[in-house]
Amino acid sequence: MLHKTPGIVLRTVKYGDTSLILSIFTELFGIQSYIVNGVRSSKPKAAKGNILQPGNILDLVVYHHEQKNLQRISEFKLGHVYTSMHVNIVKNTVALYLIELLQKVMKQPEHTPELYDFAENTFKALDTESTPVAANLPLFFTLKLAAHLGFHFGGHYSEYTPYLDLQEGVFTDLPPHHTNYLDEVSSHITDRLQDIRNFADLEKIELNKERRRNMLYAYLEFYKHHLPDFTELQSPPILHEILG
Repeated sequence: MLHKTPGIVLRTVKYGDTSLILSIFTELFGIQSYIVNGVRSSKPKAAKGNILQPGNILDLVVYHHEQKNLQRISEFKLGHVYTSMHVNIVKNTVALYLIELLQKVMKQPEHTPELYDFAENTFKALDTESTPVAANLPLFFTLKLAAHLGFHFGGHYSEYTPYLDLQEGVFTDLPPHHTNYLDEVSSHITDRLQDIRNFADLEKIELNKERRRNMLYAYLEFYKHHLPDFTELQSPPILHEILG
């Protein structure tokens, strides 16, 4: 049976002489693997394969069988045309981080339309918003993605609760008896990030390279407490180098 669904390409792997196997986060079926034949040959129709690069948002017509691990695509076209994401080195590097994080946390093909909408809107914002917004987007995305996955920081920063305990996931009045927590400045910034509703407001948060780096690694440590099979990402060192 054929189904229409938008999807975000997360990964492409060459298969055979002319085919690709794609990992796509779809609105309708969650994370899925698809095989697309004839997109790596010299034939004119193979030129469409150029739109299958990671980060691209596609409009898809797909075959779906619950018992199969590898699905097929009947039709595909760009669902959104980026203007800067693929050519701006900062935005492109941020996109690689977003893609890798999504791949790490999405293991099961679940129907999660709200999470899909959030991811799609993030990629669109990355393309259209300013570079300062793009620089803070990994922190914002990492926090909000956690909330969509069912875990987030409890409470709020205040003069009475100025420390964020990353082990317990709550704001506290005193530094905990371990080292896995954020200082007052980073705790305050985290609370501000959690309250942001419009991507453009990320530009108002000023961070230096070191604090941005430390906060992102702290958030990823928080993921490890909630996702037992969560492993190290390869993109953060490159991301911090580019943002620096």
